[in-house]
Formats: sequence, C-alpha cells, structure tokens
Amino acid sequence: MTRTPLGEGLEFRPVDPGLIAVRLQMWIAAAIPLLAGLVALCLTLWGSYPWTWVFPALLVIVVGWRCALLPRQVRAIGYAELDNELVIRRGVMWQRLDVIPYGRMQHVDVTAGPLLARRGLAKVQLTTASVASNGQIPGVTVAEAQRLREKLTGLGSSRMEGL
Repeated sequence: MTRTPLGEGLEFRPVDPGLIAVRLQMWIAAAIPLLAGLVALCLTLWGSYPWTWVFPALLVIVVGWRCALLPRQVRAIGYAELDNELVIRRGVMWQRLDVIPYGRMQHVDVTAGPLLARRGLAKVQLTTASVASNGQIPGVTVAEAQRLREKLTGLGSSRMEGL
C-alpha cells in the first residue's frame, strides 16, 4: 500500500525555515523551569524516594524527541493560493488539509510574538463564518504576511458580495 500525501498535485509554498528555531526556543524555554522544579523535588525526596529521578529523565526524553521532530513538522507546513480558495497543509503522520474558500473569509489577522518578530516572521490567522474552516499559516515573513492579508481580504470582500 502506498501512501499519497494530501493535496498531491498542488504547488505548496513552504513556511520560513526560521520557524524551526522559534519553536525549538519555545519548547526549551518551557522545559527548563519544569526540569529545574523536578530536579529540586528529586533532591528533596532523594532519601525517601530515589526513583523520582525517573520524572526529570522522562521530561528530557520527551522534550528531546519533540525537538528532534520539529524540523520535519515545520517543513510539512505549506499553503497554496488557488482561484477560489486557500489550501493549508500540515502534519507528518497525521496530515491535515484545510481548504478555506475566499468568500467565507471574514477576518485575516497578522500577528507576531516576540520570538517570531525577532526573526522577522509573523503568523496569518484566518477567521471564517464556520469555526471548522478557520486556519492559520505560521512563520511567514512579515512582507509575505502583509501581502497575504491584503490579497485575502480583497478576495474575501469581492467574493462575499455575490452571496
């Protein structure tokens, strides 16, 4: 049995590779205080419960595994601008394809947190009439995010007029 990727035949634009570093920083920044707390707890309980060192070890393994998978996951994110809809692809093992018709778009928001902004990246958040068809494109350059916002809001307004 061969596995065919979702959206086969479409030309997807990838997100910026700088998103890998941003997501790695987020995971590591979240893991360090948790690891420090677990180590402090283990040092406190060492005499009574020496097996508690399993928890910091598990945390290091989980975060390490997650960080090892991040580059592949970021490379799997892409978007395609078609005539009537925007298609967003993501996922390695569990692939997801979001098809968002331009006429259903109600709001296009461009945001950049401190880590994204430091690398010159932004996230494009798409809001539609249906919660099930909302989508986001994380980690595109600010210029590309602004271009997408202008294009998508223009297409959304013109296509919605016919409804």
